Amino acid sequence: MSGTGTPGPIPQIGGLAAVSSGSVFQLPPLAAYVHIPWCVRKCPYCDFNSHAAGPSLPEDAYVTALLADLECDLDQAQGRKLSSIFFGGGTPSLFSAGALGRILHGLEQRIGFTDDIEITLEANPGTFEQEKFRDYRSLGINRLSIGVQSFQPAKLAALGRIHDGDEAVRAADMARAAGFDNFNLDLMHGLPDQSLDDALSDLRIAIAQQPTHLSWYQLTVEPNTEFWSKPPELPEDETLWDIQEAGQVLLAEHGYGQYETSAYAQPGRQARHNLNYWTFGDFLGLGAGAHGKSSGPDGKIRRHWKTRLPKDYLDPTKRFRSGEKQLTEDELPFEFLMNVLRLNDGVPAVLFTQRTGLAPALLADGRREAEARGLLERDPLRLVATAKGQLFLNDLLQLFLP
Repeated sequence: MSGTGTPGPIPQIGGLAAVSSGSVFQLPPLAAYVHIPWCVRKCPYCDFNSHAAGPSLPEDAYVTALLADLECDLDQAQGRKLSSIFFGGGTPSLFSAGALGRILHGLEQRIGFTDDIEITLEANPGTFEQEKFRDYRSLGINRLSIGVQSFQPAKLAALGRIHDGDEAVRAADMARAAGFDNFNLDLMHGLPDQSLDDALSDLRIAIAQQPTHLSWYQLTVEPNTEFWSKPPELPEDETLWDIQEAGQVLLAEHGYGQYETSAYAQPGRQARHNLNYWTFGDFLGLGAGAHGKSSGPDGKIRRHWKTRLPKDYLDPTKRFRSGEKQLTEDELPFEFLMNVLRLNDGVPAVLFTQRTGLAPALLADGRREAEARGLLERDPLRLVATAKGQLFLNDLLQLFLP
């Protein structure tokens, strides 16, 4: 991986299976997403499957359910080991090291890990405890994603966050002290009443913590959130554009290469788990409301999703898989491109066949129109959006709808 944000060669894992049209399908890498659905308090902008924790968490019962859930999905592994694991939420750092250790042991014993596995834990500054995070590191968790969002008191209050700016800075220090030399800071821009100077100040403070990775993205108001029913006053479009442009320049000056729509990394520190999503890899989805993707030996690709509410997930009569959909040949081009075109440098064109088993000709009409509109590069060996295509990604993807 290069410092310019290039994802690098796409790893190939698994055997080969002959499929239709003379194409060759290859089983992609396998990852696992583990959802911990509780947090201290629900933020007004959050549309994730997260729920305010009560006085105690059902750790043991939830881990037992997760491992039973895993047993139901073992057929999806097909001999592949896990190349990455991501604990997301909610706030996974509310769980003890003992609980996370049981999950990791279950995954390793049932599926196995690659030698260089990346294991990421999401954490919020308000939940940092030095000893606890040392214990996480001793489990083999080797990457943190810290939800900072802002360092400014007024902005944090508007976002409903439970930490302050000083706690966010201390969290980065504590992460390093606990042995984490690879961590991401999650930062938002386009916040209520935010100016260009406000946004750049947040970025400068974040960069000063020397994270290996920054997720820097614009606040959006989503349905089924408090902000949707009570919208805050957000910056004008002109200010948002100025923030985006100036922020990208600042990040580049400090060695953070943009490799995806909202992801910036130091050389060789791109998030491998997210790259697996964006290159249409497979992933187990474990936990309440988790989503997964699997490729069968027959080349059929399926999406899976689990029971959403924690109380139902813990109920043996309702838990686990609540839905499954096999993607049709007509749907696959859009599904594939929706992921890979997020990457600034795109992917080799041959990856379409390797991941879907479909002939490149299925993309031909859409490619011609996208190239004519200046949305897709005229490169027969790669699938990569132009700068204009990145800006109007939805318009580009519409050309590949069935």
